[in-house]
Amino acid sequence: MKVFIQLLVVSTSITGMLFNTGCNRSPETSVTLPKTTVGTEIDDTVVTAKVKSALLADAEVKSFDLKVETRKGEVQLSGFVDNSVQMNRAISVALTVEGAKSVDNKVTLKGPATTAGDQVDDGVITAKVKAALLADASIKSLDIAVVTRKGEVQLSGFVDNQSQLDRAIQVVTAIENVRIVDNGMSIKK
Repeated sequence: MKVFIQLLVVSTSITGMLFNTGCNRSPETSVTLPKTTVGTEIDDTVVTAKVKSALLADAEVKSFDLKVETRKGEVQLSGFVDNSVQMNRAISVALTVEGAKSVDNKVTLKGPATTAGDQVDDGVITAKVKAALLADASIKSLDIAVVTRKGEVQLSGFVDNQSQLDRAIQVVTAIENVRIVDNGMSIKK
């Protein structure tokens, strides 16, 4: 079952990547960005899937609190972990994956334990954030991962330029019950 889920994640990621290649450009964008090939996109998707699988397989890392994004072999880890040992372990696991050239650590340490109510509230905030990012045509939101803990929203992933990054933060800051926006996004190279 675990292998089936991993294969489903990889195939869904590849299908989504192929579907979205070239579709997220706004006509008014005049900035020329470095291009990635379809091969690089697929390689990055495979690296992301391998890192996620490696984190799931490692007993020392609670991988469900981590997000993984990859761009040109640079793996970006974000999310929340209980302690620095888990953070360091996650980084070392990601670095052992074939195709991972480097790891950009955007992981944050958790504070005190959350209650069931906090988790529900965080889920609602995450849903609102994702909906707001999707609704804004100026943001390439499919490349932005969102994790929420006690009202602190962590954004990570890769955006095309500084204006998309700034706009994403502005949109998220305006959402009710968002206490803090932690920017872990990077501009594509």
